[in-house]
Amino acid sequence: MDISLIIKVAGIGLLISILNMVLEKTDRKDWATFTTLAGVIIVLSMVLTEISALFNTVKTMFQLY
Repeated sequence: MDISLIIKVAGIGLLISILNMVLEKTDRKDWATFTTLAGVIIVLSMVLTEISALFNTVKTMFQLY
């Protein structure tokens, strides 16, 4: 795992939170919810690829097929 993944997740979180605050101030709460959901899905997909790589490494280490 690289530190760049942590920085990417933090950057996406910061961007989504700023966008969420702007959208709520302009009284567009439905779009704010959609952007928050999109941010969660993006971060989840990034983390799932790393978890998949972890499981493949563990499987290779213990020679499980």
